[in-house]
Amino acid sequence: MISLNKTVVIIPTYNEIANIEKMLVTLNNLHPDLNILIIDDGSPDGTAEVVKSFQEKKNNLFLLQRTGKLGLGTAYIKGFKWALEKGFEGVITMDCDFSHEPEAIPNFVNQLGQYDLVIGSRYTGGIRIMNWPMHRLLLSYFASIYARTITGIPFFDSTGGFNGYTRKALSSLNLDKVFSIGYAFQIELKYKIWSLGLPCIETPITFFERSEGKSKMSRKIIFEAVINVFRMRFKKVLGVLQ
Repeated sequence: MISLNKTVVIIPTYNEIANIEKMLVTLNNLHPDLNILIIDDGSPDGTAEVVKSFQEKKNNLFLLQRTGKLGLGTAYIKGFKWALEKGFEGVITMDCDFSHEPEAIPNFVNQLGQYDLVIGSRYTGGIRIMNWPMHRLLLSYFASIYARTITGIPFFDSTGGFNGYTRKALSSLNLDKVFSIGYAFQIELKYKIWSLGLPCIETPITFFERSEGKSKMSRKIIFEAVINVFRMRFKKVLGVLQ
């Protein structure tokens, strides 16, 4: 059984001044024993300064600062390596904009006692996405269908960012060989863990469109996802998927 105090939630940030204070207060009120790692990509709006002020009164809040906007995937890889070095047994990934419900974290931690990958699924048992424009909903939904079709991955929601990983799952991956930088990173990690034969489960979540700040989605990120799904499949067929 994995406990909250042996779990760290990793939250990448870039210009999240509108959300960061509220998120830190919410997480501390709901789960004071949960460790929090913020990875900030040099936000010019002062996001990191807010985190530093909270660190003065919360000893299980950590901050890694990077010099520029280097991509979601590289932020998580840095966070995973840090978590492994620090000896954490469970890792949760989530966004800072409240699109993922902090209240759901204990459910992820409980399931990590049985599964090495817990996927927060917006599409299991129906679509539970609130306030998204139709084009974003269709893009996300068909991206997961596309990933299932090309790779054979069985998950209904392979692109979501609210996920849980055990130490075993992350230690089994060659993190230096992860080649996706944007949201394709979410698909790649799930595909590699599933390909290793580790137990995985999708758990239903409700996803909320951010009310503050701006989405980081771009055409470049979408293009990367389209290409990298094929790369994953070819690497698997050639036996060089690491």
